[in-house]
Amino acid sequence: MANVRSAQDIANWLLMWADEETGEDPGLTNLKLQKLLYYAQGHYLGEHGKPLFSDEIQAWAHGPVVPNEYHRLKHFGAGPIDTERAVAESFDWDDYRDVEQHLIKVWNTYAKYAAWALRQRTHSERPWKEAFDRGEWNMVISQDALREFFAPTA
Repeated sequence: MANVRSAQDIANWLLMWADEETGEDPGLTNLKLQKLLYYAQGHYLGEHGKPLFSDEIQAWAHGPVVPNEYHRLKHFGAGPIDTERAVAESFDWDDYRDVEQHLIKVWNTYAKYAAWALRQRTHSERPWKEAFDRGEWNMVISQDALREFFAPTA
């Protein structure tokens, strides 16, 4: 798989991991998945200086959103995403070996929080706060803002 993936690739990994971790309905909603994508991208940019996925992240009213993924999964509404319906049968864990540890770390850090708690957290962070404008739509959270915010502190 290419070095820079799509957000759908990363979303699929997160959905599959949630399924594997819980062994049952993981309750991963679109709202929570959007925040996990934001943190996965942010930490990857901060640690590696390059994006994990190519899609842009926008500042929406309920926090950071990857529009392509939001629209792909919005038919699940506010309920849990059905992994079997959302992820292609061709999914292969081996395609993610180079980023697996990063994604596990993001999962272990953020997935324990409820979707609304993650929403509130992103609202207090500079990348979303600086990009969000109530009167504007499609405001992009820049990769530079994410890279700077998530860069490890010495």
